[in-house]
Amino acid sequence: MAELRGALIGCGFFAVNQMHAWRDIEGASIVAVCDRDPERLCIVGDQFGIAKRYADAAELFASERLDFVDIATTAPSHRPLVEMAARYRVPVICQKPFAPTLADAKAMVKACSDAGVPLMVHENFRWQSPIQAVRAVLDSGKIGTPFFGRVSFRSAYDVFSGQPYLAKGKRFIIEDLGIHSLDIARFLLGDVSTITTRTVRINPDIAGEDVATMLMDHKNGATSVVDCSYATKLAVEPFPETLIEIDGSDGTIRLAQGYRLTVTGKSGTKIIDVSPPLLPWASRPWHNIQESVVAIQQHWVDCLAKGTEPATSGADNLQTFALVEAAYLGAQSHEPVHLDALLK
Repeated sequence: MAELRGALIGCGFFAVNQMHAWRDIEGASIVAVCDRDPERLCIVGDQFGIAKRYADAAELFASERLDFVDIATTAPSHRPLVEMAARYRVPVICQKPFAPTLADAKAMVKACSDAGVPLMVHENFRWQSPIQAVRAVLDSGKIGTPFFGRVSFRSAYDVFSGQPYLAKGKRFIIEDLGIHSLDIARFLLGDVSTITTRTVRINPDIAGEDVATMLMDHKNGATSVVDCSYATKLAVEPFPETLIEIDGSDGTIRLAQGYRLTVTGKSGTKIIDVSPPLLPWASRPWHNIQESVVAIQQHWVDCLAKGTEPATSGADNLQTFALVEAAYLGAQSHEPVHLDALLK
């Protein structure tokens, strides 16, 4: 099969990781980049040797023969760009958060579905090798049927230095980070029926919430807690590790700080080092996220080649995005929110 031709729209903070990943994977390459900021366009174009550069997405689509487009802009621009790609019949990877609202997300999924265009959300946390290792243990049946889970991300890391816009939005930790944790909970324990949420703002210099705790009822009967914080000062900074606890009918799983996976089952306890690889272009402590970018983009290329639906398709991500919306509704009302009502 010929190598797929892709374009990147958005040359900001995280897009550099995506460009590195495109160079690492098999079956695809980026042939053009697009950004309204000429400085960012020049920096990324020069760094990765991309000669075709566009300041306007419409001009990009009109001028290039593309097999896919990677949209790495901020959420407010996602819907018009995804719908533009659908009109040109170009398959789409879209950065998270998928859209500003659930209504926008539903419209984007419909536009691509109506056009027969594959759509995947760049929801990469579930593709981190430690998270995949937890999933593999669950699939092995070693701990039996899961009945409780906890997905925890607690840190005092200064995320605002690299992404200053995060300090300005009225929504912060659930929309930016919690969306990953909620998706991991879905990935490990299945879809959710009800969510109850509490939030607080500890940092007085930001506009949104920086601590969130969410209690979820999963449709299969399991219960989980998803907790996120950028206000937690620990002896050893764990950023950007996600810590996981799962209790099952026959045992337990614990993914602890330092990428230590402890599995207890009927045959005893085993401790495994599931540290992610440090790719040649990656840097600590971001390397677990950076290797997951390679994994999800390779998955996308493989799905395009086989004609199969991506694991984090637009339709699947509506379930995760609805959890974000439900969490904010519940934080405001202090009442449980039922997911089915939002997804109608």
